[in-house]
Amino acid sequence: MKLPRSVAGWTIAVFGVLALVMGALGLLWPEAQLRMLGFEVPATRGAGDYTGTFVLASSMASFNMGVYYLLATVTEWRAFYRFTVVFRLVTFTVFSIAVLADIAPDRFFGVAAWEGLGAVATAIGLRVDNSRRAAPLAASAPASATVAPASAPAPASAASAPADSASASSASTSADAGRSGGTGEAPGAAGAAPADAAR
Repeated sequence: MKLPRSVAGWTIAVFGVLALVMGALGLLWPEAQLRMLGFEVPATRGAGDYTGTFVLASSMASFNMGVYYLLATVTEWRAFYRFTVVFRLVTFTVFSIAVLADIAPDRFFGVAAWEGLGAVATAIGLRVDNSRRAAPLAASAPASATVAPASAPAPASAASAPADSASASSASTSADAGRSGGTGEAPGAAGAAPADAAR
């Protein structure tokens, strides 16, 4: 099994292991779990008392939930982490109200506190993880900004443009001179015109 790769992942992993252990305890030894939570365990139960059935169902749910939490830790399912923060706070609220309304024994408030503290721990872990991931991005931004001007010697091509145009014009001039020198008709014709006029 892979270890958690983030602070929030560790908080989820711890909760998952405890949920798994408590679920197994309730399945194997339900009386011990009831005493741990502050409930009375009578020697015999009357007809219609389905406490054992309820403990069996809740223990199986706790066991499965522990597996889900550990699976989320292995896959680093951060959306699930955020989801648990909200609903564990809801669980804290409901369990606290149950204790305050005398629906559950006072010791049951420990379960509510565990849920609330776990939600806060995961929320802090998510915040720490986000700040750690944002720090390298913030550090790389100025470096890329300073490197950008180094790739600016583009004006060299602009400076070479006059030289290219000058060489092109000199080449065309020499080409024209070559054409005029090759034929020889243009200077002769220009010189013949004054001679004819003198006659």
